[in-house]
Amino acid sequence: MVGVRSWGVAGGGGVEGVSGTTRVEVGGIGLRVLDTGPVDDPASPVLLVIPGHTARIEGFAEVVPVLAARHRVVVADLPGSGEADKPDRRYDLRLYEDTLVGLLDALGIDRAVPVGGSLGGNLVLRLGHRFPERFSRLVLWAPGGAWTARPALAGLIDRVCGRRLFWPSVRIQSRFWYADDFPGRQQALDDTFAYYRRVLGPGFVRMYWGMAADQIRHSLFDIAPEITQPTLLMWGDQDHGAGMGKGVARLHELLPQSRLHVFPGRRHSLEAEIPVELAETVLAHLAEPASPGAVG
Repeated sequence: MVGVRSWGVAGGGGVEGVSGTTRVEVGGIGLRVLDTGPVDDPASPVLLVIPGHTARIEGFAEVVPVLAARHRVVVADLPGSGEADKPDRRYDLRLYEDTLVGLLDALGIDRAVPVGGSLGGNLVLRLGHRFPERFSRLVLWAPGGAWTARPALAGLIDRVCGRRLFWPSVRIQSRFWYADDFPGRQQALDDTFAYYRRVLGPGFVRMYWGMAADQIRHSLFDIAPEITQPTLLMWGDQDHGAGMGKGVARLHELLPQSRLHVFPGRRHSLEAEIPVELAETVLAHLAEPASPGAVG
């Protein structure tokens, strides 16, 4: 596994309402990490919250306090995103998987429940498939990779996409992030675009296209039947970008122990649109025995 090194608590950069952040180096890449909530409760599993594509700790500002009332919560800016280091290198799913497991090792955490949406949801299932002994329960929503693999398209992205196509791609993608009636929609978009302008550089651009391409290159359908852990799969019923509705339904069929919970009228970024409801749904699921096949 990758080598690790940690620093002390950083001044500033924390999420409002929770404790400050720490710098942790994993595999030579510095991450900004939030580690909060009860540490010594053996009956309460650690929650590893995994941001989506380009997302950062701030996106979970209203989710973390609800979860941390009952669980130790760890969330990090992943390589290339947020305030993490942004080396100009290849980015792929395996890098993120190794980074997340290396982070847990750095923090002395042997087992956790991974929680995430979009790219984060993709990683939840990949971690559960690759390390079932460390991740005995899985929680995700609207995962990237809930589609048929398209390696030719992924290869094209690798060859031709760069900084020039970044903003056109983001402008199209962002139409599917939030429901039209979400009151915070415009502010969320403004904040995200301002963040992109601030961090836009060679490493961020390579991360953006590299992670997009690798998700297109691989399908979760191929590994889902082998993921036997109890799984909470969530979806906002207005989220149909890239065929997400059909993809989630297919995953629900393929995952041996999945429970599907649908949020009416919501779109892709559930952590922004309904943070408290999302967090409370996660807590309720973790407090109860798994019930495969149920629909919330």
